[in-house]
Amino acid sequence: MSSHRFSQDKGEAELAGLWSKKYVSNLLDAAWSQTQSANLPEKVNQNLRFASSQAWTRTETLLAGELQRHRLDSKLIDPWKIASDSQVLIQRVADAYIARISPSRFYVQMQSEVGAIRQSYTARDPRVLGFMSMQFHYTGLAVLDLLSPEERLALNEYLKVLDDLLYLPLQRTYVAAAGYEFHAPPLVAVRELLPLITEQAEGICANVSQQLSGYTCYSGTLDNLMVRVSSVRDVEMFQMYLCLVVLEGNLSAIQAELFPLCVMLYPPLRVNWSLVRLLVTLLDNSMQHRLSPASYGLFRPNLQVLEAMFSPETFPDEDSAWDVHPDTVRFLGTATELLRDLRAQT
Repeated sequence: MSSHRFSQDKGEAELAGLWSKKYVSNLLDAAWSQTQSANLPEKVNQNLRFASSQAWTRTETLLAGELQRHRLDSKLIDPWKIASDSQVLIQRVADAYIARISPSRFYVQMQSEVGAIRQSYTARDPRVLGFMSMQFHYTGLAVLDLLSPEERLALNEYLKVLDDLLYLPLQRTYVAAAGYEFHAPPLVAVRELLPLITEQAEGICANVSQQLSGYTCYSGTLDNLMVRVSSVRDVEMFQMYLCLVVLEGNLSAIQAELFPLCVMLYPPLRVNWSLVRLLVTLLDNSMQHRLSPASYGLFRPNLQVLEAMFSPETFPDEDSAWDVHPDTVRFLGTATELLRDLRAQT
């Protein structure tokens, strides 16, 4: 094996290792080792189909109206496959819990499988992933409702692992990292950001919750636990897409995946575009202060892209996110024009 190939493998493996470490510290506070229930898999399996049915009702209620509004081909939405894939993942969670597999090890075991599932939904239209991710989310919530508080606490650690693997382009990021020498500046920048992603997301969401204390979205106020967890995951998602576009050297992941998903999901979830802009601004400020100048310099142009995509020119402030459901095609065109102008200025 050449030294070049070894260096690439080392870079890719380190990124995966850096991310998986976040689940180790979380596990320390969970009642995992003391509260295992031998009948938990049976409890989950007996109720999984009903939980899945409940979840699809919630997913359909939330997103069915977006099909026509966003010109999304309904033939791409296969409820049976989406429900089946979600059930398989929930079963993996129950099996890992009873087998005493740590969440960090579970992450390593599941990244390829969930990465393939994610790819199967993003291949034809990335927005289809929105249906799968919401179905998995709601199925997980329905299953947690069946469990004891101790089981719920421990099982939630595993659900978080799969939630990350579905929402975040982790596998694609690792593949992109494999194309670099270990000390290449883009890979160095991503290695620097990766351990900070969750901490930055939590700090930004806490800041936003204080600034917008009266804000209410689909699932509740910003200090609601479920809303806070989802908000942190979204800020993590933005950062992971920033890592991906830096490694891939182009904006396709943001333009073709992140932006259309946000445009489809945020209005029905009652996430206002001014809130998204505040998140991006706070993220830019945090990265500028916490990263080295060289690394921040690599991320800054892509942060400007996010600022342009979610700017008032694209989504006017007077438009209420839950009254106006923007047409993805039209607004993607506006965002593309803004990006073209931005590039012309650099």
